[in-house]
Parts: sequence; structure tokens; C-alpha cells
Amino acid sequence: MDAQTCLAKMKLAGTLSLATTDATGAPHIRCVSAVHYEPDAIYFFTARGKEMTQQLLADGRIQTLVHTRFNEMIRMSGAAKPAPQNEQKKWIDVIFSEQPYLSNVYPGDTRDIGIIFKVSNIAIDYFNLGTHPIERAVYTLDGTSPSAKGYRITDDCIGCGTCLKHCPQKCITPGDMYRIQQNHCLHCGSCAENCPVDAIERL
Repeated sequence: MDAQTCLAKMKLAGTLSLATTDATGAPHIRCVSAVHYEPDAIYFFTARGKEMTQQLLADGRIQTLVHTRFNEMIRMSGAAKPAPQNEQKKWIDVIFSEQPYLSNVYPGDTRDIGIIFKVSNIAIDYFNLGTHPIERAVYTLDGTSPSAKGYRITDDCIGCGTCLKHCPQKCITPGDMYRIQQNHCLHCGSCAENCPVDAIERL
């Protein structure tokens, strides 16, 4: 699995459930299908008068989650900003050619009410519940190191094995100091809750 394969799976899913927040911090989710994928960014079409547009202009953070029939979950987080003005028509034409139904929604020149947002600074969380142990990974499209998540066993570990006993996926490697296999970890926190010496910390 890699970032581009995750994007391909998102594209196959078709419609994205796109989450934004309003001025009070309340979440809002919309279905967005007018999407175009590039290797380093995602572009989508909406109308300038929509509430979502105002939220994106105020706070461009977005997130979407795709669930495949193979019990894979792909979560994309990024920053949405209007595409450069000199590229707006180009991407509108591309998206309308890829999604012919849009011509029924915005026929003729009425598509001029549209605005294209470009999503960049993309991080992708991949999570496969269909394997045992589960598989997970985090990718970025720009090649930067993703932020660490989950739990870590610190140098305070006494090697008692309590964490492994309580781990649903048995993804902890024993030794003088135990180690969490991050690519199989559920991030459930059972190890941290049951460690007798509080040697496990959240990343």
C-alpha cells in the first residue's frame, strides 16, 4: 500500500463524505462527487454561494473517510483553498468532462457560479480491518514525515508482559523492553490503561 494506491481507492469509491467546521466549531458533512485527482493534490467543484464554500474560505481544513468493501478505511486530511483564478476554468472543464451529470445540475453558463478548491498538504491514514493483525499506515503526498500517532512504550518498561496480555491484536514485541508494532496497532489504549508502572505514553 502507498499514498497513490489510497487515492486510487478513493477515486473508485466515487462520492466523498467531506467534513468541514462552521464558525462555532460544529462539524458539517456533505457528499462531494465533483472531484478530480492529481498525484499531488485533489480538486473539487462547488458553488460560491454554498455554506460549505464560506466555511472553507474561513477555515480550509477538511477531512474525508472512505470505507471499501474489503474493510479498508482511508481517511484523508488536508487544506482546501481556491485554485488560482487563472486555473479555475481549466479545472471546472476537467471536472465537468469527468462527471457528465454536472451538466444537468449546472447547465450551460450557470456553471459560472462554481468555484474550484484545491486540497493540498494531504495526509492519508490507511486502516485495514480485514486482516489479522490489522494493518495501518500514514502517508503524505508531499513526502514529508507524517505526525506520529498511537502509543509508545517508554524506557520505564519493566518487561512484565502485561501490555501484550491485554493487546487485542497481540502486536507488542516482547524483550527486556517491550515494543509496539505500530503498523498493527489499533490505538485502543488497552496497553496504557493496564501497564502497572505507567510506562506507556500516547504519541
